[in-house]
Amino acid sequence: MPQTLYGGTRNRRVTVRDLALAKERGEKWPMLTAYDAMTASVFDEAGIPVLLVGDSMGNCHLGYETTVPVTMDEVAMLTAAVVRGTERALVVADLPFGSYQESGVQALRSATRLVKEAGAQAVKLEGGERSADQIGLLVRSGIPVMAHVGLTPQSVHTMGYRVQGRGEEAAHQLMRDAKAVQDAGAFAVVLEMAPAPLAAEVTRVLHIPTVGIGAGHECDAQVLVWTDMAGLTPGRLPRFVKQYAALRSTLGEAARAFAEDVVEGAYPAAEHSFE
Repeated sequence: MPQTLYGGTRNRRVTVRDLALAKERGEKWPMLTAYDAMTASVFDEAGIPVLLVGDSMGNCHLGYETTVPVTMDEVAMLTAAVVRGTERALVVADLPFGSYQESGVQALRSATRLVKEAGAQAVKLEGGERSADQIGLLVRSGIPVMAHVGLTPQSVHTMGYRVQGRGEEAAHQLMRDAKAVQDAGAFAVVLEMAPAPLAAEVTRVLHIPTVGIGAGHECDAQVLVWTDMAGLTPGRLPRFVKQYAALRSTLGEAARAFAEDVVEGAYPAAEHSFE
């Protein structure tokens, strides 16, 4: 009986080979972002097999307007925290904007730092055909790579936040990008904000797993930013987000209850004090 990815045994880390085997047997699996040891430990205990230390940390953790300002130092620090907080999950670290576009050598130096210093088991980078050379060099050097095509947030200033792959030409380009990263050696590819029928076709064509985010239900896996998933992110959320909790209101209620107890002198009570 094959061991499933979600909620499986905790005696070793999930590997890219486990993901390939899941694709072969048609098993879907979840992925979440994580940016600190405590949250990562919760997701690890919940059985989430892959955790992404995404450059989405810029928006939901570091207070930036986009992912573009995120630095290698920030990714390295938070990746190390996530690795320390987990035992089983495969930890994938994002290469931030400006850390790999210049050349394959730059990409290798950046990825090597995340693997050696931060303990990541794999890295992720954006771009299809344009990033194939970088992916190929990393893979040949022994670093597993998750690719990312469709909407690529690091290119927000050129493409904006809109669905990618609509229209015949755009659909052909997305398919070419997906095939290019597979041919370069990527072990999986994120498809972000792509029409569901196109994402389904890409999933059928590729032999590596596809990870959907706003790309329909036929992808091999699904990923969400954890603060979106758990209802901590304020304001309007993308259409593809489903909230599974309401942590923003829960935390707000807890903070107000604490404040009221302090103001009224109810906390600390005798049981919270020392003789």
